[in-house]
Amino acid sequence: MNDQALKLAVDNFLKSVSLTARREIEKAVRSAVASGTIEGTETFTASVTLAAEKVGLNVTIYSKIEL
Repeated sequence: MNDQALKLAVDNFLKSVSLTARREIEKAVRSAVASGTIEGTETFTASVTLAAEKVGLNVTIYSKIEL
């Protein structure tokens, strides 16, 4: 295994996840504010599940988002 290649592959994956997650969270929050579901000052918990079946990875990460 090439450690440098692994780090690069993981970095590329995380950049993709980060950009997509940001876009989707912002879209969902804006939609919820526009529909009156939330006021836009709340705190809510978000989670993401990271899974890679072939290597036995399955972890859920939780974090609070304060608006």
